[in-house]
Amino acid sequence: MHSFFYSFNGRCFTNYDYIKLKLNIMEIKVLGTGCSSCKALYASVEKVVKEMNLDATLVKEEDLEKIMSYNVMSLPALVIDEKVVAKGRISESEIKNLLNGNK
Repeated sequence: MHSFFYSFNGRCFTNYDYIKLKLNIMEIKVLGTGCSSCKALYASVEKVVKEMNLDATLVKEEDLEKIMSYNVMSLPALVIDEKVVAKGRISESEIKNLLNGNK
């Protein structure tokens, strides 16, 4: 399979990222090592995404190297479209507010 690169607003994207951008698909990541708080945040985000009927991809990121690349010191952390938007415990209402702000 060939990988193509696209330029949009001065940024370079792979074909997968470009398609997500054009389709306006939100990418949500829960950063965590698999602790109970991380699992709870993932479950809460998953529930809120379904309730809001969002067109989003949800990723559970447990790789420490990848987590460290976000410069977060406390886990779990919530990342929306590659931007860290919250760290630590986050309620479902806070999650809804964060996702509404990134639609």
